[in-house]
Amino acid sequence: MKEKIVFSWSAGKDSALALYKLMTKGDWEITLLTTITEKYERVSMHGIREYLVEMQARSLGLTLEKVYISPGCTNEEYERKMEELMTRYKNLGIKKVAFGDIFLEDVRKYREENLKKVSMEAVFPLWGRDTREVANQFINLGFKSIITCVDTKVLDGSFAGRFFNKEFLEDLPENIDPCGENGEFHSFVFDGPILREKIEFSIGQKVLRDERFMFCDVF
Repeated sequence: MKEKIVFSWSAGKDSALALYKLMTKGDWEITLLTTITEKYERVSMHGIREYLVEMQARSLGLTLEKVYISPGCTNEEYERKMEELMTRYKNLGIKKVAFGDIFLEDVRKYREENLKKVSMEAVFPLWGRDTREVANQFINLGFKSIITCVDTKVLDGSFAGRFFNKEFLEDLPENIDPCGENGEFHSFVFDGPILREKIEFSIGQKVLRDERFMFCDVF
């Protein structure tokens, strides 16, 4: 019998590769969990429209659970909603939650401590790997994604709307992590070995928000 696990799904490339690791093992029953900002109906930070995440889940053949948070959500609100949800999962016999994080120790500690409150365990399939190796494996496996958000404090906004490929990696400044692990950029995965069918989409406008984040709309 497969062990049940919740997967924290961002709709982006690191999530997809971490999920690939779990799915190819074949010994997990996986539920995707994503956070949607109310009013905007988009994945927080990544800016992905809610219905595109639903299309991803259908293509992956996995159940999708959505947690709705308010615009400008505080840590207190986020933690309260997640604790309520994780308590429900725990009562259903689910003991583990997986994440696509790679090396940020403070993020890992935050996740582990919050899960410990409800006696659950965090799993990190990509943890400790070289991020250039991770980026290249993602591309070499045939995954395809587009950059939907760029932090213009550290990276030029022109990178928003580009496809995540070898050329993209070559053009990144040396101080930018190849996976954007420090929050330099976020992405949307639309094709790859674990998706049953490619997700068709169009590229929309680029919009700068908060005088910092360049979003490229996909719909």
